[in-house]
Amino acid sequence: MTGRIRWCSVSAAALLLAVSAAPYMAHGDETVRENYEILTVRRSDLGDVYHTGFPDISAREQGIRIRWDTRTDTDWESGEKELLLSGGSLPDAFMGSLCLTEEDIRSHPGMIVPLEDYIDTCMPNLKAILEEDPMMKELACSSGGHIYGLPARRPCRPLIGDQMFINRSWLERLSLSMPQTWSEFTDVLRAFRDRDANGNGDPSDEIPYGRGLTDPVMFFCLPFGITPGSDGTDLLAVRDSDVVFLPAAEAYREGIEWMHRCYVEGLIDMDLFTEDDSLRDVKLHAQTPVIGCAAGWTADAVFGGSAGEYEDLPALAGPDGERYIASDPEHLNYSRYEFILTGACRNPEPLLAWIDGFYTDDASVQNYYGSFGTGVVKSEDGTYTVLAPKGDISADAWAWMNSLRDYGPKYVDDSFDGKVTYEADNSDAKKLESDRSLRQYAGEAYPNVSYTASQCDVLKQIRAPILEYARSMTVRFVTRGLTDAEWEAYLDHLGDLGLEEFLRIHKEAYDSCMEQRNQ
Repeated sequence: MTGRIRWCSVSAAALLLAVSAAPYMAHGDETVRENYEILTVRRSDLGDVYHTGFPDISAREQGIRIRWDTRTDTDWESGEKELLLSGGSLPDAFMGSLCLTEEDIRSHPGMIVPLEDYIDTCMPNLKAILEEDPMMKELACSSGGHIYGLPARRPCRPLIGDQMFINRSWLERLSLSMPQTWSEFTDVLRAFRDRDANGNGDPSDEIPYGRGLTDPVMFFCLPFGITPGSDGTDLLAVRDSDVVFLPAAEAYREGIEWMHRCYVEGLIDMDLFTEDDSLRDVKLHAQTPVIGCAAGWTADAVFGGSAGEYEDLPALAGPDGERYIASDPEHLNYSRYEFILTGACRNPEPLLAWIDGFYTDDASVQNYYGSFGTGVVKSEDGTYTVLAPKGDISADAWAWMNSLRDYGPKYVDDSFDGKVTYEADNSDAKKLESDRSLRQYAGEAYPNVSYTASQCDVLKQIRAPILEYARSMTVRFVTRGLTDAEWEAYLDHLGDLGLEEFLRIHKEAYDSCMEQRNQ
């Protein structure tokens, strides 16, 4: 891609405004002309090192200082967000798509500042990207035409999403072949249950299928055509240009009935729906493995130090003979609302000039793996090498500790991944290797759409009751089974909760998205 520069120059008028807004302050060898507060949300507490490399260094080069307010997703969603949005002191900006949803933005008019005029005047990197990449432009613009948040395209991302992993050592110990169909998989789980698969002399401590780091039901039911999307897709799928709510599909019922039979046979962890994350992790990370199969992003993310015993489970052929995987590239590889400016920001131009520098190859790779010298090195030929982690830590965790990782603005073009190699075993490299064999089974996923204000208002009322009811009944059906009458009653109650309206809104948003792309 051409036409992008590392930093943009703030206009003389904007620079004068910045100088008048705050006194110059010494900051080491740099001069700080403005301070900003940025709130960001991360999935777990991995410390504050993530921003001390490229983000803070580049801010000092831009002549600004960032005060980071770091929240964990559990605290943020359990009350902190509501408290702030209902009258708390706003930061100057939010960093990362975990912070605010489109519904949050639509529900608080005037709180968020539209960015389109700033992009035209002081964000040349992003402006060039929006002109050249239709997907980035689509993700930047809301259904009303304004740009309320900045988009991202992440580097070194696969087409496949979370996947299933199986203990290869157990298969070898029991002289079992890798299963290729759902029925063969069931037979393997029975062998894991009965034949002391981990070889410790206790034939009763194996858990053939356990809870990994993603929805254990959706991934168990994959062979029946239940293909989960990523965050934000409301358990939706696209079938022949129609929008389907997966927990109401007949294929879902068939998958749940199979899962119930496996549950009754003891092939599935009896604690699947009741254990907390700490107990789950004890099982996943046991020194002598006790879990035969579980799902997640990569084996090392799921199983930690025992990851070497696990390998990809193939895409299993289901009753219809087809193979299915989880794939949702528009949410996995692209994202909306990675940087949001609030009305509390007095002097946006220097802050946005800094953010514009995130939209380069050098910035994107550092904000994904860690700064140069810590996570990545750059060669004179313009290629990059991702460094091995230091100490007894996985490459995935090292990247999360030392970078913004999945969150925050970034952008690479189609040629970028060919410039990246890995110094040592790396879960991202393994994920890309898996992608090469599994991506052939990817189907269409519900796209990353935008909703109107009125659609957001309705979804805000009906989404949670529908999803909560579907999930609670799924637990019941897996553990207790279901009859024809119970399934019909379940569908009727989903209707009472507004499923028809829920699907109508999503179909309207889908049709609008497809119409725009076909123009």
